Amino acid sequence: MAAKKQPSFEQALSRLEEIAAGLEDGSMTLEGSLKAYEEGIALVRLCEKTLADAKLRLTEHTEEKGEGGAPDDEPV
Repeated sequence: MAAKKQPSFEQALSRLEEIAAGLEDGSMTLEGSLKAYEEGIALVRLCEKTLADAKLRLTEHTEEKGEGGAPDDEPV
């Protein structure tokens, strides 16, 4: 069985918005809500990893160029 392709950051964020709207409107069954919640958690983790990777790339690029000292701990 082929591995499922990961959604892009933008696709994951869009799907998270759909899940949130579905959970907020209260039309899902309990089981449907739990499945949507679990999917949402996986998407949040994917988005967090994507953002962390992007921050690392930016930090590495900045350090290579000598355009700053130590990176700060502020979120990107």
